[in-house]
Amino acid sequence: MKKHLGTKSFFVIAAVFTLATLAGDALAQTKTTKIRYALGDIVTHDDLNLLIALDRAKARGVEVEITPFKSEDLATQAVINGQADIGQGTPYAVIQKLKAPVRFFYQLSALQFFPVVDKSLYKTWKDLDGQDIVVHSRGSGTEAIMSMMAKHHGIKYKSVSYVPGSEVRALAMLKGNIKASIVDNTNKNLLMKEAPDKFLVLPLGEIKASDEALFATNAFLDANKAAVGILLEELLKVWREINKDPAFAVRERQRLGLLKDLPAKLEGEVEPYFKQAVAGGIFPNDGGLAGAVKNDFEFFTASGALQGTPQELKADDFWNLAPLKAALAKVGG
Repeated sequence: MKKHLGTKSFFVIAAVFTLATLAGDALAQTKTTKIRYALGDIVTHDDLNLLIALDRAKARGVEVEITPFKSEDLATQAVINGQADIGQGTPYAVIQKLKAPVRFFYQLSALQFFPVVDKSLYKTWKDLDGQDIVVHSRGSGTEAIMSMMAKHHGIKYKSVSYVPGSEVRALAMLKGNIKASIVDNTNKNLLMKEAPDKFLVLPLGEIKASDEALFATNAFLDANKAAVGILLEELLKVWREINKDPAFAVRERQRLGLLKDLPAKLEGEVEPYFKQAVAGGIFPNDGGLAGAVKNDFEFFTASGALQGTPQELKADDFWNLAPLKAALAKVGG
C-alpha cells in the first residue's frame, strides 16, 4: 500500500532484472525452485530489505520473481487466480467477504503512516469533518487508519479518493492539488522539508497492525514447505540484522549491486528510512508471530475493514502460522 507509481517507474525493470540474474553462475548446476511474487506497486528503496533476503534465498536455490501490479487489489487477485504464488499486502476484507482461499503467513512490517494536512485549512481531526481526503487504495492500511480515526473523532469525510503511491500524493500536496492525505515516513519528511510552514501532521497514537504481510493459498504453502521455509528463514535473518544495525541495508545494497537505477534524489533517503523504521519498531524479529494476529484483529475491526469483534474472529480463518513457526525453529527465536 505504499510507494510510488509515478516518477520512479522507469527503474522497475532494472530492479526485477537484477533479482532474476543475481547469483546465476553459482546456481547454474543447482535445481532452483521459482516462486512468483505479486507486489501491488513498484520496487523501490523501502523494499531493500526484501531484495536482500531474496538474494540470499536464491543462493539457497529459491528464486523469487517479483511482478509489480498497479494496485494491491490486482496483486491479490493474481494470487487467488493462480497467476502468482505469493502476494504482499493486507487483504483482510477480501478474505472475509469473498472467502478467498488465501492466508497470511509472515508480517513484513507494521504500519507507520502520517496523516498530513494543509494547515491553512485544517488544524485538528475535527476540521476534517465533511472534507475530502486521499488515501492509497481501497482496502489499504492508509484507508483503514483514516477510517478508524474518523470513528474515533466522531467525524465523517465528504469523500475518500484513491491515489496509489505516497510520493504521488506528497507531490500533489506540494502542488496544492491535495489538501489532506496520509503518507509514509519518507514522504512526510519530504513535505516537512519542502514546505514546513504549509503542512501539519495530525496525531495518531500507537498503531501496531500490519502494513505489509505475505499471503498465499494453504495449498501452495503445503506443497512448497521447503522453499517457503528458506524464504522465511532469510527474511527473519535479514530483518534481525537491520534491527541491530540499519546501515546493514546500505552496505548490502552496495555489495550485492541492488537498485542500481535508484533516482539520485532517493539515494540519501535509504539509510534514514531504515533508521527511522527501526526506531519505530516496524520490522518484527519474529515475523509477527507474537502479536500480528491480535493487533491486526483489533485494528482492522476498529477501522471497519473487518466485520465482527477481535474476540469473535478466528486466527485460522486468516493466518497460517505453521511455516513461520518452522522457520523460527531453524533460526531461533
